[in-house]
Amino acid sequence: MVPELEGRSQKPAAGLSLALSGGGARGIAHLGVLAALEELAIPVGRLAGVSSGAIAATFYAAGFAPREILRLLQTTNVVRLTRPVFSRHGLLGLDAVEQLLARHLGQQQRFEDLNRPLTLAATDLCAGETVYFSEGPLLLPLLASSAVPILYRPIEYQGRLLVDGGLLNNLPVEPLLGPPGSPPVVGVHCNPLNREARLPTLRRVIERTLQLAIHANTITRQAQCALLLEPPELLNYRPLDYRKAAELYAVGYRYALSQEAALRALLPTGI
Repeated sequence: MVPELEGRSQKPAAGLSLALSGGGARGIAHLGVLAALEELAIPVGRLAGVSSGAIAATFYAAGFAPREILRLLQTTNVVRLTRPVFSRHGLLGLDAVEQLLARHLGQQQRFEDLNRPLTLAATDLCAGETVYFSEGPLLLPLLASSAVPILYRPIEYQGRLLVDGGLLNNLPVEPLLGPPGSPPVVGVHCNPLNREARLPTLRRVIERTLQLAIHANTITRQAQCALLLEPPELLNYRPLDYRKAAELYAVGYRYALSQEAALRALLPTGI
């Protein structure tokens, strides 16, 4: 159920703008980062997210507490949420995922209903470009942003064939950038690159190939952030380590707390 929050439709005062990357299970670290920011009383204004970062950003913008989102993930059987479709566009369907999101976020939820401004990034497979969504219906853009190509069936929406936004942009800072004086953009990147990786199996080679390709599209975007949070401990986890959700949450939480001074330096005087 959607939390009943007083003043739900009102946007918070300006704070840091956060861009949350994709990364599979490692994206759970985003929740720990958000929890640390709350504990430090560092305000969060606008959010942009892609893939697992889109899910974290959406639930947070809808008013769910970080630990509540973690609990939802821990009580969800990720494998059972997918069903084989073997269509010409993908191996798995997202119908059950859509039902789960609708149950917690509301079937008719719109971007305008959220507590914080939110932008989600998806990839238009046909046009070969990143598409940003920040208004109108919420569920289909959220599904599109996290529909891993080939594995999941693409989402047809607004005349586009959409898949995971991380394919072209795994750190969506562009919607958050503005003229001088705009809120600082903090990138939360949960895919640190292990430069001493060992690749003993074909599966690891495939994972590494995908990681390198996706990492390349974040390099210039990392440089556009006023601060980049990239917990180095995430090197010890893989994209499918959902059973280690509590550990991943703690990694993000501890790292964000360690960056308190850098985070506070971005705030206007008096906050």
